[in-house]
Amino acid sequence: MLSPVLLEAAVPGVAAIGAGLAAIGAGIGIGQIGKGAAEAIARQPEATGDIRAVMILTAAFVEGVALFAVIVALLK
Repeated sequence: MLSPVLLEAAVPGVAAIGAGLAAIGAGIGIGQIGKGAAEAIARQPEATGDIRAVMILTAAFVEGVALFAVIVALLK
């Protein structure tokens, strides 16, 4: 079993890993959103405005969840 001193020293490293994973997940999610929007606009150019609005809203939700995850990871 690890001593409390070792566990306390490991917490910042684990928090950094969690924050990094949240950022990577957000990047992948936003990339998938952009890919889907580009494909949808290519199929239906007349719906560009609607597709763009939904894309921006969804990307904002992904960023919000990622920011929340980073904050939670960095709190001890």
